[in-house]
Amino acid sequence: MTNYICTTCGVQYAATEIQPEECKICQDDRQYVNWQGQTWTTLSEMQLKYRNEIQEVEPSVYKIQTTPRFGIGQKAHLIQTPMGNVLWDCVTLLDDETISIINQLGGIKAIAISHPHYFATMVNWSKAFNEVSIYVHVMDQEWVLQPDACVYFWEGTSENILDSLHLIQCGGHFPGANVLHWPTGAENMGVLFTGDTIQVAMDRGSVSFMYSYPNMIPLNKKNILGIQNAMRNVGFERMYGAFEAHISENARQAFDKSIARYLQIFE
Repeated sequence: MTNYICTTCGVQYAATEIQPEECKICQDDRQYVNWQGQTWTTLSEMQLKYRNEIQEVEPSVYKIQTTPRFGIGQKAHLIQTPMGNVLWDCVTLLDDETISIINQLGGIKAIAISHPHYFATMVNWSKAFNEVSIYVHVMDQEWVLQPDACVYFWEGTSENILDSLHLIQCGGHFPGANVLHWPTGAENMGVLFTGDTIQVAMDRGSVSFMYSYPNMIPLNKKNILGIQNAMRNVGFERMYGAFEAHISENARQAFDKSIARYLQIFE
C-alpha cells in the first residue's frame, strides 16, 4: 500500500495498492491535468530530489519552500506564538532535516490550511509533530483525499487557534477558503496570511481574487462582496501570500483599493 502524490498539485492520497487513475483536484476546473498526462510520485522519492528552505521573514515568522520547485510551488509559513507554533498552509516535502529545524524553532502545535490546493502531505506533517490538529473548513471536507482523525473540520465564519491566531472564512476560490489573521503581529498592527484566497500581486501594492488562477477564471461580484464582508473590521499592516510577493506595509489599504477596483468592473 502506497500513499501516492500527484506531481501537478502536490496533494497526497490515502494509501492504495496501485496508482489512482486520476487526481480529483486536478480534474476540477480550478486546476489542470499535467500536459504529459497524470503522473504520480511518493514522499520517499521526493526526499531524494528535493529539500526545503526555511528562512526567517520577520521576527517569529518563517517561510518554508521546496527547491527545486514542486507542484504548485507554494510556500508555507511557521508563526511562533507564546502558546506554540502554527503551520499555515503546507508544502509536500517533509524530511528529517525539515523536522529537525522546526523542532529547534519550537515544533508545531497546530496546522491550518487555506484551501485544498495546499493539503499536500498535511497528515504526515501532523504525525511528525505529535499528531497535532489540522484545521480545515468543513465546506472543503470533500477534497480531503487522505482522511485521518487529526483533521479537524471547523465550521462558521471564524475559528481561534491557540487563542492568538484567527481563521477567517472568505470563500471565493473554494467555499471554505480562509485566511489567517495574527492580530499582534507587525507590532500589534496585524499580519494577514492569505494563501491565494487573496493573492498578493507582483506590484506588491494590490491583490487579486480568482476562482482559478491557472485557468484565469475570475470571481463574480457576489464572491468578491463576500470576501469584502468577511474582512470588514480586520486590521493588518502586512500580508503574506502563498508565493514570492508579500506586502510589507499598508496592506489593508492595498486590499481596500483592490476590492474597489474589482467592483468597478461590475458597474
